[in-house]
Amino acid sequence: MTQMMPEPALTPAPPSAEEEHTVGVSQGRLILRRFLANKVAVVSGILFLLIAVFSISAVGLGPIPGWWKHNYTSLNPQLDGGAPTLSLIPQWLGGSGISFGEHPFGQDRIGIDYFAMTMRGIQNSIVVMFVISIVGTVIGTVVGAIAGYYRGIVDSILMRITDVVIVIPIIVIGAVVGRATGGLGVWPLAFFLALISWTTIARLVRAEFLSLREREFVEAARVAGASDARIIFKHILPNAIGVVIVAATLLAAAAILLETALSFLRLGVQPPDVSLGLIISDNQSAFQTRPWLFWWPATFIVLLALLVNFVGDGLRDAFDPRQKRFSLRRTKEPVSKDSDAPATSPAGPAASSPTPPSP
Repeated sequence: MTQMMPEPALTPAPPSAEEEHTVGVSQGRLILRRFLANKVAVVSGILFLLIAVFSISAVGLGPIPGWWKHNYTSLNPQLDGGAPTLSLIPQWLGGSGISFGEHPFGQDRIGIDYFAMTMRGIQNSIVVMFVISIVGTVIGTVVGAIAGYYRGIVDSILMRITDVVIVIPIIVIGAVVGRATGGLGVWPLAFFLALISWTTIARLVRAEFLSLREREFVEAARVAGASDARIIFKHILPNAIGVVIVAATLLAAAAILLETALSFLRLGVQPPDVSLGLIISDNQSAFQTRPWLFWWPATFIVLLALLVNFVGDGLRDAFDPRQKRFSLRRTKEPVSKDSDAPATSPAGPAASSPTPPSP
């Protein structure tokens, strides 16, 4: 008879490096760590803050003056046909040295400093972005939370209202709103545009609430006697805050493009104030002879939208680590020798080939 070899005890696999780093760390710290690990999102956030601070400090904010000597409404004598005086090539490379000059971005057709106009347009775009993202996020979160928590007739009514707003193109609604409120200033325009920009967030929050309302902690809060408002805003909403933040960031990028499009159509910000879309619209007839009138506002429109989108992508990956990005370096890593070795039985070579019975 053959003697059975005892099977060795299975030892648990050692924790991975990622698991060791996350033990005992709060959820907020984990999200921050994941976001900081995304270099593109971090650099985009820093560049966006630098552009915002630079534009505000250059031409001032409200009654606070800026350091730039020209205003976005004052007329100046035309210098060199309004060409830009910005120089970025050092003298040792054959250039005229790094300097701003009198009008670094040039002048428009009537002599207004284009640098001051562009900085003012960036300010207005950022104001519209923040107002629309904050107000639209608050409205969409409240509507989606109520619809997802109560369901039934409340959900049907709120979602039908949302569907009515969604089916109408937002540029059409925005044109009507901009036509009525554009002359009131950038703040009222941004607020009224936010009243029609909440629908996507409402649907996302509703879907999240429909899933979270069936969890055990919600049932425990109901048994403990918590009110509906407390359950919605104290228990469920903190668990859906990742969806809300990511959606708000993407809404901010869309708000920049919406305001630019309306101002280009002269349905947004109205003179004497300026916007990036408005100054493109005012100078589009001179683009062939003065192409710099298109370069600067178009560059900052694309740059602001891209930076905000990159930050939104980084926040999405930080709040939802299940979304793994494709890594070309990871696919090219050679397979370890241990994985290539043939698998052996735990009992050793004796167990792999049975002993023939004795005669």
